[in-house]
Amino acid sequence: MTDTVNIALEKITLKGILTIPEKARGIIIFSHGSGSSRLSPRNNRVAVIFNTQGFASLLFDLLSEKEDAVYENRFDIELLTQRLIDVTNWIKNHPKIKGLPICYFGASTGAASALKAAAYFGNTIKAVVSRGGRPDLAGDNDLHTVNAATLLIVGGWDQMVLQLNREAYAKLHGKKRLEIIPEASHLFEEPGKLEQATAISVNWFKKHLNT
Repeated sequence: MTDTVNIALEKITLKGILTIPEKARGIIIFSHGSGSSRLSPRNNRVAVIFNTQGFASLLFDLLSEKEDAVYENRFDIELLTQRLIDVTNWIKNHPKIKGLPICYFGASTGAASALKAAAYFGNTIKAVVSRGGRPDLAGDNDLHTVNAATLLIVGGWDQMVLQLNREAYAKLHGKKRLEIIPEASHLFEEPGKLEQATAISVNWFKKHLNT
């Protein structure tokens, strides 16, 4: 089942795409990067793979069209984190999702908001995957307090982001892993690399969903 949803929050309504396969084992909430949206072809490809593996998925716009037109908002990690927290609470109360374990999948700057939200929720968030993300932007305090099992995936050719991930990885205290995809750039656009990163993500979610 795939539905276009309107996520009514206190001061704003955000658009999303919610997919719930039969007998879903958990839900993965996407936190996309700057300038992206629920319609991102890359993240939609990933979501389909998650769905075939028994995971529900929610892709949503962290910003309204008006907010997204203000460039600085795309890098306002505090604002994006609060949106993810609010949407997570919305999911927790959704009648078709209620009770399912929750995970985050973050890309680019969205990885920072995913980790900050995971720190906020504590044990409620079972696992986080950052793909080509900027976990360093979450800040030391939140990185230190993340309880969710965290997987950082970086392309081997993405040297600057790889170094930032290594620094953030050292500050994570819970279950963690840094996975480097050889011969992959920041967006994993090389043949087969996005699928490789997604397969690793699936295994991580499966491993840590019920721990």
